[in-house]
Amino acid sequence: MRTRAVALALAAAVGVVAVPAVSWAAPPSSFVMAADEWDPAEADRLFVQWLSGNEPRLAVRSAARGALQGGPEAIATFLLTGWDAAILRAEQTRTRNVDFTKRMINTHPLQFYPRVNAAGRRALAGTDEQLAEFVSSGYAKALELDRKDIQDDADQAAAIRQGDRDYVTLLSTEDPGAQVRAWAGRAVAPGTTDADVVEFFRYGWVTASGLDMQTFRTRLADEDRRWHLKSRELVVDAQRAEAAARDTAGEAQVQARAAAARAWALVGAQTGPAKVAWADAEQVALRQADTWLLVSQAAANSASTNWLTIAAASQDARADWETERANAAAQAASWTALHQQALAAEAALLEPIA
Repeated sequence: MRTRAVALALAAAVGVVAVPAVSWAAPPSSFVMAADEWDPAEADRLFVQWLSGNEPRLAVRSAARGALQGGPEAIATFLLTGWDAAILRAEQTRTRNVDFTKRMINTHPLQFYPRVNAAGRRALAGTDEQLAEFVSSGYAKALELDRKDIQDDADQAAAIRQGDRDYVTLLSTEDPGAQVRAWAGRAVAPGTTDADVVEFFRYGWVTASGLDMQTFRTRLADEDRRWHLKSRELVVDAQRAEAAARDTAGEAQVQARAAAARAWALVGAQTGPAKVAWADAEQVALRQADTWLLVSQAAANSASTNWLTIAAASQDARADWETERANAAAQAASWTALHQQALAAEAALLEPIA
């Protein structure tokens, strides 16, 4: 409830009328898995499908897409070994991009190349995608502007309204994204000027929100991959223990069934952190999408030109978070299905032998 109140307060800061609560659509059909059926290959495919479109690191997305095309065996290999290789490639690419960007900043002083210098610094502080974009095209574009001496921000700094600054101040404490809160706080900290607020509206807000999304996706991807590998190992152990119990008789079978039950209990316990993490992720995504809906409303109702950049970005941001919410629900359902299967197997093995 507090989150919706905060979002409404954000809207009220610029006079936006609150809208009814969002009616969320069901997850895409490709994300659906029956709660009482857990298929390890399908669970892996579901996870890698998400990675292929949403993992922040390009090398990981590309490797995930290749694994999907290769089928179940390629997906399993990707999760086991291909993932680490893709992460290494991503780190190497980022290192090269950071080195290039730092070199451009150092060789293009602010007093002579203000746009190149500023764009490079923003890229270093932004997402991996923004850093790569600076290297591939952003530097050249900024250099062209510097050579033409094109003015871009000074005129809007003069047009800052108190309502704009008030909105950024509210974001600094109430936005659901840690990076947005931090960047907004720096924009309105004591000693800042209207130019700092303009910088936040034109660049900082989008960058900070991108960093929040990058952190969200990367953390979940890294953690869920570890959970997948460990759960697959535990399921194989439990299945082997259960098979061994069927091949024994008498007291030996009683002991073997108890061991198999314990093995399935370990499987069930392993799903706990994953279920909680994805359920929490669903709520985070819901709060973010709700907030971006109201940001979009605020932008549409503001007469300030400072809102133009975020007005264009807010629709995409909301759609991205809605997609993350649907995916989180599907991933949580997948882990719940494994948990239920483990509980059922454990209970069956603890039943007295007929």
